[in-house]
Amino acid sequence: MAIPEESSAVREDTPREAPPHAARTDRRRVRRIALASGIGTLIESYDFAIYGIAAAFVFPQTFFPSLGASAGLVASLATLGVAFVTRPVGAVVFGYFGDRYGRKVTLIATIVGMGLCTALMGAVPSAATIGVAAPVLVIVLRALQGLAYGGEWAGAQLFATEHAPAGKRGLYAMFPQIGNGLANVLSPVTLLVVSLAVDQDAFVSWGWRIPFLASAVLVLVALYIRLRVEETPVFVRSQHAGAAPSRPPVLEAFTRQPGIIVRSAGAAVTTFGFLFVVTTFLPNFGVGNLGLTRNETLVATMVAGFSYTVFTAFSAYIADRWGRRVLIGTTQVVGVLWALALFPVIGLGSLPLFTLALSITTAVAGMAYGAVGAFLPEQYPTRYRYTATSMSYQIAAVVGGGVVPLLAPIVTGSLGTLAFGILLAALSAVGAICTFSLRETMDRSLDRTEA
Repeated sequence: MAIPEESSAVREDTPREAPPHAARTDRRRVRRIALASGIGTLIESYDFAIYGIAAAFVFPQTFFPSLGASAGLVASLATLGVAFVTRPVGAVVFGYFGDRYGRKVTLIATIVGMGLCTALMGAVPSAATIGVAAPVLVIVLRALQGLAYGGEWAGAQLFATEHAPAGKRGLYAMFPQIGNGLANVLSPVTLLVVSLAVDQDAFVSWGWRIPFLASAVLVLVALYIRLRVEETPVFVRSQHAGAAPSRPPVLEAFTRQPGIIVRSAGAAVTTFGFLFVVTTFLPNFGVGNLGLTRNETLVATMVAGFSYTVFTAFSAYIADRWGRRVLIGTTQVVGVLWALALFPVIGLGSLPLFTLALSITTAVAGMAYGAVGAFLPEQYPTRYRYTATSMSYQIAAVVGGGVVPLLAPIVTGSLGTLAFGILLAALSAVGAICTFSLRETMDRSLDRTEA
């Protein structure tokens, strides 16, 4: 007997429960997105963190022994800043490919570049062996590292947020942010294990190289994961709609939204300033000025990294409920107050208070950072989102992560710790002003093709 048309229509419109295999497929998809976006920022931050710690503890003796302790430390931290100089260049280069050809292929290129440079850095002979060529090689590899870093974070954030369902972009943006946080636990743990396994001379001579060489293993895992994921649906829809940029994306971005790029950089600058002071300057300060041992400061840095991870995840989670703007801006106001209290607390000289001070500093950094993962990509249309997001983030990286740690030993040595605390407070105040000048974006569609 023929089935009436109305009956067929009713049956089609009747809600059905999703089959179990569909739920399993969705969970697998979320896991793939989480791993693909998080593994790159894990490697990026791991590389940066171990370099920062090594630059404070080892590189002055290994690559700059002729300069003496103080000048060697300044020169060593200056090499840390080299990558921050090339990161904006990487944002332009990889942003171009990311906006033209897709997020996936660009992220594969950045992961290979980052890991290869880090592994090679672990193989550079000391200055005692090859002379001035040693620091030159480190600087060249650091510059190439910065190029790859310049395209990694924005690509990972776009990969997560452009896959996210409505109302969950903050949550999905947590995946790459967590990779960043975990790296700040993993890197001091790795160095601590090596430090405990060998004596001081062996650690300075070759032990520090092990975490650098181990980065190659992480890269192979990351490459395998990223080759197995699909392009983001937002980018695919943009390509089908013919919304590719008509000019180089960097020109279009700075022509259409120059103020948004600069103010978005301000929204991220507090995180960089606070985090890199903890991972680069304060461990050396604890050893040289407070009489702590290297292993004690590594433990304190590890605990601070755990604090950073927890508060980054919490911030990303609540960003979908509270909004991004108020959460980031309020945290930066708190950062102003804490920056003024940081060195008085550290100056008390005890290891528990030193650890607590570092953990509070990274907690502020994490609360500002978690929501940034969705906030920055939401500022821009799809046609140049990769480039503009990268530029905002890398400007913040240059100022907060490159300039501030370099100024730390200079300012504290000539003007005292209070002056540097005021500098950190001013940085966070500027960040708050920039953040509150932007609009809330949690309800904006990522399918926009125009500013």
